[in-house]
Amino acid sequence: MSMQDSREAAMIGRRTDGTTVRRPLSPHLQVYDMMQMSSLSSILNRITGVAWSAGILLLVWWLVALALGEPAYQTAMGAMSHPLGLLVLAGMTVAAWYHTLAGIRHLNWDIGRGYEIPAMYRSGWAVFIGTAVCSALTWAIALFY
Repeated sequence: MSMQDSREAAMIGRRTDGTTVRRPLSPHLQVYDMMQMSSLSSILNRITGVAWSAGILLLVWWLVALALGEPAYQTAMGAMSHPLGLLVLAGMTVAAWYHTLAGIRHLNWDIGRGYEIPAMYRSGWAVFIGTAVCSALTWAIALFY
């Protein structure tokens, strides 16, 4: 006789018509529709938050290298000016802008505005377009000024 996992009971549910259904133990990616603005923007907000947090380590490295003197600073700048380093910095720029703009969107929700589906799609698209524009402007300013 095999021992059943005690969590099995929590995975059995009933639909409104009474038929049984096996539910996942907890919501995971299979329950999200990535074509819905709410799901996509929520997951991207989490991903960009993690990316931005990890990217802060580069800023700390650069600041420490700056404090340590010319050889350390040149090493850091060499890594960051390498094509792969520039790609990472560009990704950090996108992550920072997306996370910031999505945070402003969330603050708007915190005051009770923007919950209607059309408003949610408008604000979602505004975050995506704003991220692209702000990232491009950031790099234009960094490269040409």
